[in-house]
Amino acid sequence: MSTARQQHPYEDLIAHLTRTSPLGPGEAARVVADVLSYFSEPVEEFVRRRHGELKARGRTNEEIFPRIAAELRGRRVAAPELSLRQLRRIVYG
Repeated sequence: MSTARQQHPYEDLIAHLTRTSPLGPGEAARVVADVLSYFSEPVEEFVRRRHGELKARGRTNEEIFPRIAAELRGRRVAAPELSLRQLRRIVYG
């Protein structure tokens, strides 16, 4: 039975973060996990979450849907291009 530590799939990124920031290895691993989780959010969840956040800030749908469409284009893991109508259907069914 091997006692070797299992390597994290992003070990190189964690090492980079520990070299270039005050983060320790455990903290860097948590940051990487948080970022990966953030970018793995499904499109529908992202649209619903952002709609709720922007509504809570008093924005109107006329402001919200174009903004969400623009945010989707800038996501690191590209989402499919959605029309404003498709965005509304995700939120309202």
